[in-house]
Amino acid sequence: MKTASKKVINGWAMYDWANSSYNLVITSTIFPAYYEAITGDGNENTSVDTVQLFGREFVNTSLYNYALAIAFIIVAISSPILSSIADYRGNKKKFLFFFCTIGSIACSSMYFFTKDNLAFGLTCLIIACIGFWSSQVFYNSFLPEIAAPEDQDRVSAKGYSMGYIGSMILQIICFVFVLSPDSFGITVGKASQISFLLVGIWWWGFAQFSLSRLPKSIPIGNSKTENIFTKGYKELNKVWHQVKAMPVLKRYLLAFFFYNMGVQTVMLVATLYGKSELNIPTTNLIIAILIIQFIAIPGAYTIAFLSKKIGNFNALMVTVFFWIVLCVVGYNLPKNGVYEFYGLAVLVGFVMGGIQSLSRSTYAKLMPETKDTTSFFSFYDVTEKIAIVIGMFSFGYINEFTGSQRNSVLALVVFFVLGLFILYSAAITQKRQKNNAII
Repeated sequence: MKTASKKVINGWAMYDWANSSYNLVITSTIFPAYYEAITGDGNENTSVDTVQLFGREFVNTSLYNYALAIAFIIVAISSPILSSIADYRGNKKKFLFFFCTIGSIACSSMYFFTKDNLAFGLTCLIIACIGFWSSQVFYNSFLPEIAAPEDQDRVSAKGYSMGYIGSMILQIICFVFVLSPDSFGITVGKASQISFLLVGIWWWGFAQFSLSRLPKSIPIGNSKTENIFTKGYKELNKVWHQVKAMPVLKRYLLAFFFYNMGVQTVMLVATLYGKSELNIPTTNLIIAILIIQFIAIPGAYTIAFLSKKIGNFNALMVTVFFWIVLCVVGYNLPKNGVYEFYGLAVLVGFVMGGIQSLSRSTYAKLMPETKDTTSFFSFYDVTEKIAIVIGMFSFGYINEFTGSQRNSVLALVVFFVLGLFILYSAAITQKRQKNNAII
């Protein structure tokens, strides 16, 4: 296979530029801070803030975690059949457009989210999350179609790097509104709401550039003679049997399930942890997240380079071990420790970009040659989403049970340790297979 033209590669990477604005502004910075502000009582001496929803009292941060977990459950259930249909009918670009559109609209609708309509705001959050992560499975599935195996680490890193750059540009624009609302004659709250509107416009607008350059997929079935829903399940079942027969890929997916449970949970709760547990001011939180984004760019390329030197599995094991250390450091951060938080942000940024990029390309390399690329990536996607659901529910429950998010952070170490041991098992299995092939 030959890697696609530079035009196609840049077009593919441009979707990361488009949708990463959601990941930064909505998931990581302004929305979590805005949510905490409008659901809290404004008293720093209060140990936990609670809200009422549907007749039940929730810790505000735990409710946020539960809402995201619900979104990921929906994605995990729906994406396998949707991805199978996309492969079968060759219309993954249409699915990418659909989920991009509903996600963008939901982000823009957050402009109307206030403390008086909590259910509306959380609904928008759930729909935006579904749109972002559902579109990702179709976006990711293009990687093995446009890049040769030897180029997939580099192309994957390029996508993440474009995402970090694009999201930082929009974040800075939003930063201007949030830090200087008086200059525009608005409040801080309104500045945050405008940021949500801008995310939706940015995401949808730049995604059109990407969609115009991505190649059209070739259908693998005849939709005129077969039921696409039953055929979709048959295709998914076929892929599952292939995965079970591939020991290295099967072990890798299990390892990814555990260590990604920790990675994604850290990324999703970092801002609320800094805001409510460490008492870091919103301005400093946004600066820390920008540091993470900036450092993640060289981090993605550095770890991709490392994988060429020592192999994908060894590079992943080094990175996962580093994450274990970071969880322990995060647990011990002092309250109001702004500069300590900045230091942690530098370290998290470096390994965050690398582990996401390398995880995706490693999976693409381990896949067999197949036309069912979207169906195969749905397994990757479902593994990721179920891991996030367990991670978010665990984080929220431990927080409610113990009254401290620090305990939740420390508990993530267990997920990383399990992932590390299973990665080692996958590496040993791969080495044994290579030795047997030589013999």
